[in-house]
Amino acid sequence: MSTARPSSSPASRAAAPALPSLGGKRSSYRERVADALRAALIAGELLPGAVYSAPALAARFGVSATPVREAMLDLAKEGLVDTVPNKGFRVTEVSERQLDEYTHIRALIEIPTVVELAATAAPVSLEALRPAAREIVQAAAAGDLVAYVEADTRFHLGLLALAGNAHLVEVVGDLRKRSRLYGLTALVEAGRLLASAEEHLELLDALIARDDKAVREVMTRHIGHVRGLWAARRPAGPHNTV
Repeated sequence: MSTARPSSSPASRAAAPALPSLGGKRSSYRERVADALRAALIAGELLPGAVYSAPALAARFGVSATPVREAMLDLAKEGLVDTVPNKGFRVTEVSERQLDEYTHIRALIEIPTVVELAATAAPVSLEALRPAAREIVQAAAAGDLVAYVEADTRFHLGLLALAGNAHLVEVVGDLRKRSRLYGLTALVEAGRLLASAEEHLELLDALIARDDKAVREVMTRHIGHVRGLWAARRPAGPHNTV
C-alpha cells in the first residue's frame, strides 16, 4: 500500500473541522486532540478499515503531527485503532452484532439511571447541563459532527455522573467510545439531525419537571437512535493509507 498525499485521497478530502487552537499544558492538548479524533471516529469521519498516517490527520485537523501520533497511540490502547508499522493507524471495524450489544447494555444502564434522576437530581445540577445541550443543538445546526459527538458525550456522561456512581459512568463512557454513528452525515444532509439534537433539551425539561414517564420515553427514543437513525448507511472503509 502506498502513502498518498492528504489531498489525493477521498477520505482526506472529506470535510473535517479544524481543531480549535488550545493553550495549557501539553498533556491537556494531547487529550484534546485525542477527544477530537475519537469523536471523528465515532461519527464515521474516519472510515473503518482505512489506514491514516499521523501527518495526514494532522493536516486535516490543523495541528502538528506529534500530538496526533501520541493521541492515536492512546486510541490504540482503547482498541479503537490498530497500529500499522511504517504506515500509520487502521481504524478498527465494529460488527453490527457488536453495535447491537453495546446499545443493549447502554439501554439497560442509562434508561433506568436517568429515570431515577427525575426524583433525585437537584434542579440546579440539571440546569448546569443546559449549556452542553445547547452546544449539541448548535453543532447539529452547523453540521459539525465532531463538535456534536464531543458535546453529546459530555452531556450524557455529566448527566449519569449525577447518579453518584463513577464506575457506571466509566462503563458507559467506554461503550460510547466503541460505538459508531455512521448515519450522522446523512442526517445532516437531510436536515434531520437538529430534531435529534433537541431531544437533549426535551430530556432536561422532563427531568426538571420530575416527569419520570416523559424521561423514560425520551431516553428510550434517544438510545434507539444509536442503532436506528444514527447508525444507518454503514460505510465501507477504503483499505489504503492516507
